[in-house]
Amino acid sequence: METRQIYQLIKQGEGKKLEFKESANKLPGNLFETICAFLNTEGGEILLGVSDEGNITGIDQLAANKLKKDIANMSNNPQKLDPIFMLSAKEINIDGKLILHVKVPESSMVHKTNNEVYIRNEDGDYKVTRLEKIAEIVNRKKGYFSEQTVYPYVSFGDFKIDLIKRAKNLIKINNDGHPWAELDDKAFLDRAGFYKKSEEGLEGYTLAAVLFFGTDELIQSIVPAYKFDALVRKFNVDRYDDRLTVRTNLLDAYDLLMGFIEKHINDPFYLEGITRISLRSKIFRELVANIIAHREYLIASPAVITIFENKIVFKNPNNPKLHGIIDPNNFTPYAKNPVISKLMLQMGRVEEVGPGMKNVYKYLPEFKKNATAEFIDDEFFSTVINFRTRGETRGETRGEIGNTRNKIIKQIHINPSITKHEIATILGITLKGVEWQFSKLKKEGKLKRIGPNKGGYWEIDKEYKKDFESAKKTVE
Repeated sequence: METRQIYQLIKQGEGKKLEFKESANKLPGNLFETICAFLNTEGGEILLGVSDEGNITGIDQLAANKLKKDIANMSNNPQKLDPIFMLSAKEINIDGKLILHVKVPESSMVHKTNNEVYIRNEDGDYKVTRLEKIAEIVNRKKGYFSEQTVYPYVSFGDFKIDLIKRAKNLIKINNDGHPWAELDDKAFLDRAGFYKKSEEGLEGYTLAAVLFFGTDELIQSIVPAYKFDALVRKFNVDRYDDRLTVRTNLLDAYDLLMGFIEKHINDPFYLEGITRISLRSKIFRELVANIIAHREYLIASPAVITIFENKIVFKNPNNPKLHGIIDPNNFTPYAKNPVISKLMLQMGRVEEVGPGMKNVYKYLPEFKKNATAEFIDDEFFSTVINFRTRGETRGETRGEIGNTRNKIIKQIHINPSITKHEIATILGITLKGVEWQFSKLKKEGKLKRIGPNKGGYWEIDKEYKKDFESAKKTVE
């Protein structure tokens, strides 16, 4: 994280997702109450070495490594945090002082510290003692995080041992001192969050475990519709020029999808300083990992990557939270599948949600001039990478803009209840472009919304409708 971003956090002040703690040479006694509360609520960030008032007090330089090690070890200790959730701290130098930054995602499980459950609100951390409140937390997470669905009939013998060993090896390569790398295979699955005792009394391996380490037969028996589709539609846009269908475990799925990307997308020469780096890898390994880590696996629709002549579209089934276009500079990252995301992160396959998205924006203009990215959180999470020129993206001529407008009006004419997202999908344009056209049409009085967002419909101005129908007849 950059110094500028830390300043912004400090200026923002403590709140539901941000906590300051003074810490010179030892961890604050209530640190894990805050960590537990963040895990159980909506996630958050902790700055160690900052007072409640936002003054940078710093930590002892000589104690930094010990504090970081203590955070890693204690978050991996079920006596301190149950179930465990592996966390790390990053050093940040600011105003000549050292602080530690700990990022805590929302978890798909309910956590305890010292056998107590905590949640977070604007005023701080609160201990939860009422059973109905704990049940409410459980039900909220169960409804959103399907990766934690327990399958009691799945046994350790149903997993491919070579996949477990491969995951541990990737973790070791990414972080040689990682405590998970030396665990035996069963203990590894337990520590990484793949074995769970559910609140209904069920005990066993989870959907996340099946997807990562199960045989193809086991995966298909539990999620029959599970698959990834990768298509090239540069010349044959009605069908495809090339296609890859993936129905295997997530470790192999990542490699297969990246192989497809590498087969069909060139990697331009690029130097960062004096070091050559792969722009293709920087951008697309993040997007491929995201389509794996952040999809909803119990929805029957496949996740799809489509490579067109002038754009690439990533789409995956989703349980939306934000509903709409994501502003990379103004959104709170959250993981749809925290256990899956955590393992991908530990293996070095993906960065945390926020920094990963910013990497895409950082390297995309170097990959191709005027290339743009758009992230849309809806029933399907969509990432659209446009390779058109700036003029094409905005609409090179008024005639082109008018043609798009007519296509939108035609879709509304056919189905007044149609959504903007459906129009974007049908016309193959970005949601942002559709919203821009809607805004212009409404300002000009040619289109208005009747009723609420859900259950309402669009009404075209009568005079404009006549002109449109007249023009349509002339064309026909």
